[in-house]
Amino acid sequence: MSGWSESDVPECSEMTVVVTGANSGIGREATRALAARGATVVMAVRSVDRGRDAAEGIRDEIAERGTATPGKLDVRECDLADLESVASFADRVREDYDAVDVLANNAGVMAIPYAETAQGFEKQFGVNHVGHFALTEALLPLLAASDGEARVVTQSSGLHERGDIDFERVRPRTADPVDEPERGYDEWAAYGQSKLANVLFARELDHRLDDADVEGVTSTAVHPGYAATNLQKRGPEERGSVIRKYMMEVANAVFAQSAADGALPLLYAATAPDVAGGAYYGPGGFMNMRGSPERQEPSARALDDDLARRLWEASEEHTDISYEFDALAA
Repeated sequence: MSGWSESDVPECSEMTVVVTGANSGIGREATRALAARGATVVMAVRSVDRGRDAAEGIRDEIAERGTATPGKLDVRECDLADLESVASFADRVREDYDAVDVLANNAGVMAIPYAETAQGFEKQFGVNHVGHFALTEALLPLLAASDGEARVVTQSSGLHERGDIDFERVRPRTADPVDEPERGYDEWAAYGQSKLANVLFARELDHRLDDADVEGVTSTAVHPGYAATNLQKRGPEERGSVIRKYMMEVANAVFAQSAADGALPLLYAATAPDVAGGAYYGPGGFMNMRGSPERQEPSARALDDDLARRLWEASEEHTDISYEFDALAA
């Protein structure tokens, strides 16, 4: 695994890959790398216009690098902050594709001011976890229909280590809403919670697939280290904080690796032959912030099987979504 790089991504002309957040940052770089190897990439994006602009830019970059036969880029709307949008996206994908080989649950928001999704979930938890929980359930039959070993790759963060699951805060807002700012809403704690949920979900999904004898589908979690993307700037922009935005830009320029390098763990988990179900991959260099991907150990909370089960059950309860593993096995 040492020194694994984008050049090690195998030929992908027979693969169909769904990437959320494919128009920018790590999602865009993963999309480019996979399309350059011939994959059909369904670009699940909140803004179709930005998605189309990104697809055009990716095609130009691939052409400049001399790839003769790039894969197809299929831009489709999918707003992870609205479960109706997620369901509509999945319906259209099921209509147009017989199978999906990789689902990259990549999109996310980080450290934004308090906001809610269309269904009333705290937005970071709702986008980063709940939206992907719903999307994975909807596309799981297509993953099970893959001829090869299908992969679900869920993007987490090293900051999951600071996270914990507050089950009072992961439920959607009720008719008698709690004033979150008065409860001491901490955007970084909320982000850590959502990223811990990503690892717990990835591991629990793999366990449940195994327990139900669903063959040919593997679930893993990854993290990008410290990669320079637009993710770091969104929180300061939404607060109107010019100083914080400037500090993030300086930190990205000085300390961060590129978004292309940050995409390597995702690409590794999606395409490498020796990926283990339920595992966690990230950069193996300085403080796990940069470098080639390697298997790593997540936090003790992320390895808590009881916590993972409780989160899964809460996610099903609050979304009215139930995974039909037995039907997939049959």
